[in-house]
Amino acid sequence: LCCECGQFHLLLDNHLYNFQDEVDDELICHICLQPLLQPMDTPCGHTYCFKCLENFMQEYNFCPMDRKKLSFQQCHKSSLLVRNLLDKLIVFCPFKAECQQTMQRCELEAHLQNRCPGFKKYKSELQRKKNPISKGKEDPPTKVETNTPKDPEVPSGGSSLVAESSAAAVVSLGIAEPGLVNPAFEETEEGESLISKGNYRTSLVAETTTIEIHREDPEEELGMRIVGGKDTPLGNIVVQEVLRDSVIAADGRIAPGDHILEVNGVNISSVTHCQAVSFLRHPGPVLHLMVLQEKGFSNKTAQQDSTSATNREVIHVTLIKRDRSEPLGIKLIRKTDEAGIFILDLLEGGLAAKNGKLSRNDRVLSINGQDLRQGTPEAAAQIIQTTESRVNFVVLRQPGIQLSDLVEDGSTSNNSSSSSNGGSPVHHRRRLDQNHYRRKSTYQKGYVNHEKTVAIKKEPKESLGITIGGGRDNKNKLPIYVTSVQPIGCLFRDGRIKRGDVLLSINGIDLTHLNYYEAVSALKSNAASHSVVLKALEILSLNSTEPSLDIKEQGFSWSPLWITWLGLPSYLHFCQDIVLSKGNLESWGFSIVGGFEESKGNQPFFIKTIVPGTPAFRDRKLKCGDEIVAVNGVPAIGMSNSELIPMLKEQKNKVTLTVVSWPGSLV
Repeated sequence: LCCECGQFHLLLDNHLYNFQDEVDDELICHICLQPLLQPMDTPCGHTYCFKCLENFMQEYNFCPMDRKKLSFQQCHKSSLLVRNLLDKLIVFCPFKAECQQTMQRCELEAHLQNRCPGFKKYKSELQRKKNPISKGKEDPPTKVETNTPKDPEVPSGGSSLVAESSAAAVVSLGIAEPGLVNPAFEETEEGESLISKGNYRTSLVAETTTIEIHREDPEEELGMRIVGGKDTPLGNIVVQEVLRDSVIAADGRIAPGDHILEVNGVNISSVTHCQAVSFLRHPGPVLHLMVLQEKGFSNKTAQQDSTSATNREVIHVTLIKRDRSEPLGIKLIRKTDEAGIFILDLLEGGLAAKNGKLSRNDRVLSINGQDLRQGTPEAAAQIIQTTESRVNFVVLRQPGIQLSDLVEDGSTSNNSSSSSNGGSPVHHRRRLDQNHYRRKSTYQKGYVNHEKTVAIKKEPKESLGITIGGGRDNKNKLPIYVTSVQPIGCLFRDGRIKRGDVLLSINGIDLTHLNYYEAVSALKSNAASHSVVLKALEILSLNSTEPSLDIKEQGFSWSPLWITWLGLPSYLHFCQDIVLSKGNLESWGFSIVGGFEESKGNQPFFIKTIVPGTPAFRDRKLKCGDEIVAVNGVPAIGMSNSELIPMLKEQKNKVTLTVVSWPGSLV
């Protein structure tokens, strides 16, 4: 509880006040939409709160109102007249139950410290809870608890709100994700799904850990590959692989499947793939990483006793709004005896209630990757209200609080858009026997492919001057691509072949199915002629605002970013079959995201999570970031999440997944 404003908020956030009268729009900050605090003027004539503007300028270089170029150093304090007008605004005491006084905003802190009976009572109650002797001796605490201002703002309507959004259950950071094979979490519209068979209730246990990595050479690569990002269906940044003998491997605490939430205090749970790579490649002797690590399934049977009550569940749910103004139907509150935000109620008929994944008394840990462990309902409301579609909740379910019966009943009660018989249309799809699943590559978000033909006249002894990577003998069965263009060869002089280009053919010889050594041999033999005709595929980024990773790659082994592989046409994909087997009561142990959505069209299905101790984990062939193109020979293209999940669930003991595996970006 803040001793200056008497309300709960993050230490670095603005103070919160309950104003008696409506405040003039001229005195409102147009970033936080609250009356100005420590007002700062911009050269273009706009005024914002100091903290709001400071935070905004860390990400952008323009004024939020007119988008004129701006730096924080150009801004200055507002005039004394404006600051005095703001300080004289009349506010209510936040402890309205015990204190009905009003005062100027600048007088509230002194009032709380010296005169407010509500604040005095709050402090004495806090002291009593900390003292186990008085707590054991007295009965009155029950009575006092009911009179204690559990939320100073409730009377004024400040801390109880109906959050706005829409519904579809999903697990967004790394636990019980709708997409994982798990009976406790059924698939829903647009999201991940947890998949499994069985009559027992399970939950996925996960922990958030801060890890400090030390490097003797500040520019030494960490030695792990990552996938994901907000510009992909995966959403979060996920570790795909840890390289042997690397800094990360020597440390031993980070494993494939871990979700990276923060890098050196910077939240990367909602950044693009390229931005995450840039953060993780930043040189330095010490690196602080906050990661979410899944520990496996915890079976909750009727025989379990109170010893399991200490294992609280972290649950991920994604609700999807049809439009920005659609309400979720969630009431959020704060408690005086515990930090954070809690779900007070789910409004009957609301989207969250219909979805059934959230429960009363769940503690909200984050929304859309924004850490709310010390947050306020107001902060949560702002995140929800500014979200266009997907609202990703991570909540902590307290011991003894169980999922509602609605969740156990299955997907028909939660998933109005899926077929009520659990995906029967899947059975009538035509099976394809071909090894490669030819399809139009529809997922090219941020990237386009450009096929080019380069004809060069050269001296017979003149080198092409390129180095290559990939090959179908490579672990990931990659096509041949250019890793460097040396300044000594004819291709450097010509300038049209660039690093990252995929080589398709040379003088009519197809390179797309060759292994590395076969490709080297073909390039060398054809380079001996007077003329060379190369066909290549160039991958172009459409986003000019992404960080330039090439400049920062000194010291890093160059290879294309994971995200650039996603837009390759399907004839360059190499599909491989992975056969998983399990017992009758086991989960497959992986979560998926993606699939057809009306708003986004066809998206690939990606493996997001592989749960420790499950068949997918033990098999070790499936990796986070792999694309599922078929299940038991039935193509997945065009399927929605709610079609593919029942199909995976109905496989009893064996399933064949046809996947395309692209290497994650090296950091």
